[in-house]
Amino acid sequence: MSDDVPTPHPKIAITVGDVAGIGPEIALKCASSAKITEFCTPILYGPQAVLERVASQFDLPMPAVVDLPLANINALIPGQFSADTGRASFEAVAAAIDATLNQQTAAIVTGPIQKEAWHDAGIDFPGHTELLASRTGTDDFSMMLTSESISCVLATIHIPLADVPKTLTTEGILRAIRMAADALQRRLKRPPRIAVCGLNPHAGENGLFSHGEESRIIQPAIDRARQEGHDVIGPLPPDTAFTPAMRSNINVYVCMYHDQGLIPLKALAFDDAVNVTLGLPIVRTSVDHGTAMDLAWKGVANHASMMSAIRMAADLCSR
Repeated sequence: MSDDVPTPHPKIAITVGDVAGIGPEIALKCASSAKITEFCTPILYGPQAVLERVASQFDLPMPAVVDLPLANINALIPGQFSADTGRASFEAVAAAIDATLNQQTAAIVTGPIQKEAWHDAGIDFPGHTELLASRTGTDDFSMMLTSESISCVLATIHIPLADVPKTLTTEGILRAIRMAADALQRRLKRPPRIAVCGLNPHAGENGLFSHGEESRIIQPAIDRARQEGHDVIGPLPPDTAFTPAMRSNINVYVCMYHDQGLIPLKALAFDDAVNVTLGLPIVRTSVDHGTAMDLAWKGVANHASMMSAIRMAADLCSR
């Protein structure tokens, strides 16, 4: 037998997100792109009848689809999400998780969901990350948003801003630092430099602008990470942590709450940033944007972030 037998392309489960938004369009565009099919086999998870309508409207080929039907397709209006579209997007993600856990697919790439539609459908999970953690039995997990220019790992995820101070723990921040170190070590093939942001203005200014979160909670996590051999600086004042000069010397940031990391990331890399869930037993990446209901089914949606997410998922599978 020849040693040059080609390795089969990994099968990537791509959930199309809320079908009232741009998810079906960007998923179909990616699935038919030669830049994607040259290294993986995309399989879309979502309502096939809806995908056929979108494919026909924009003259796009239909790829392989795992059909998760929409309950009332005749009521579907592009740009208007509902409990039905929320339920369909949830079921697609759940099916893709199960397929990947059962090794029918090698990874999951998730399209944008409408979290309000999940709520309207009676689904308790606030987003993809929490559903993935629950369904895979994962207790320690983090969200990393990453691009060529900036990477951010979140110590807390989808919680109200007022709940962040009481949710932050030294152990939780330390876990986020460790996951950031592991993820960037595998990418860079060397130990990364990690910056940990403070919670408060000016990182608390020695307690002047805080209730001591930096000294009581964040600094001990940094100290323990350094004892473990990680290259960590901080707590940094959040308003200067992301300047060009700072970014030039930092490989990944650990941020205390959702918007602290996502605002600079989306300002710098909206079109090519990728969401990666760290700590899972399976590979999951995602777009870094929402459903864009105002652009739904108009043929103008930018699919660059999903292209990047698929490429990263395939790359992580190969490692």
